[in-house]
Amino acid sequence: MPGVKVHDGDSIDKALKQFKKQCEKSGILTEIKKREYYEKPSVKRKRKILAARKKRIRAQRR
Repeated sequence: MPGVKVHDGDSIDKALKQFKKQCEKSGILTEIKKREYYEKPSVKRKRKILAARKKRIRAQRR
């Protein structure tokens, strides 16, 4: 769980920006989006296979 320590004199905007950055790095938002609705195991498998293919193709281009 991300947390931000706010010091005296720091603005709330700065603390919020740091918190959002930590949430993005830890992958919380992507996890929330995944859990937003139920996905059948077969659909999940197909999505992973397609992602692996795209990743492999990108790696071959380099």
